[in-house]
Amino acid sequence: MKIKVTASQFRTIKGDSESNINKALDLANLAVSENSNIFLLQELFQTEYFCSTQNPKFFDYAISFPDNKIFEIFSNFCKKNKIVMPISFFEKQGQSYFNSLVLINSKGELSEVYRKSHIPDGPGYNEKFYFTPGNTGFKVFETEYGKIGCGICWDQWFPECARAMTLLGADILFYPTAIGSEPQDPMLNSKTHWQNVMIGHSAANQIPVIASNRIGVEKEDGISLSFYGSSFITDHLGNIIEKMDSETEGIITKELDLNYINKYRQSWGNFRDRRPDLYKKICDF
Repeated sequence: MKIKVTASQFRTIKGDSESNINKALDLANLAVSENSNIFLLQELFQTEYFCSTQNPKFFDYAISFPDNKIFEIFSNFCKKNKIVMPISFFEKQGQSYFNSLVLINSKGELSEVYRKSHIPDGPGYNEKFYFTPGNTGFKVFETEYGKIGCGICWDQWFPECARAMTLLGADILFYPTAIGSEPQDPMLNSKTHWQNVMIGHSAANQIPVIASNRIGVEKEDGISLSFYGSSFITDHLGNIIEKMDSETEGIITKELDLNYINKYRQSWGNFRDRRPDLYKKICDF
């Protein structure tokens, strides 16, 4: 089965979720014009990246699933255009708050929620102030365009997440992200490191990886973050086959042959030769 996948990136407008949603839809329409089957948006695309600071006012950005108009908007879009979209959002459930994702299939149907498993905490990325660690476990979503594994940003730094999703049957891995400059070290640029980690997941699991990152400078309470975009698509060998720069809004699209990739993975033997009996020690540390 041959499918087309698309990644995107754009600048968010502070405090204007309606405009950000419309930007996302404009890019989704570009993906549709290129006959894309699966379209990936960046992490928390409805708002600015509010986690740069600790401010209780931003809990007002959280929404309930599925009782919010955003899910209806993107459900209708996916159904009309026969496209699949993972949608990242700030979720409120009872008194808990999560960094979450739902996959919408080409019939407009909503999946179960995936909640970000790994939550970072550091200068400019104060996510533990807002988000409870996910309680859903890793998930793979079955669609008419293959089985899709989705991690969220910090999840992508963990090989266990990528391996688990591949073992669950994923054909492709998708990572919506929000990453850029480091306020504590203006000389540090993690772009290449960020890409290399996902390239490693792709090569180790013989699986394509699609990453979407935001762009632009965002300022809040004296903290400034410059997001470096660089969204990209790898093939199943870890080669970057499409990529974006650090400034341009837009999309990249690539066709993938899932049958060929699955045959390659089967023939290579990594999963045949796994030794889970030896890996239990990982959990002891």
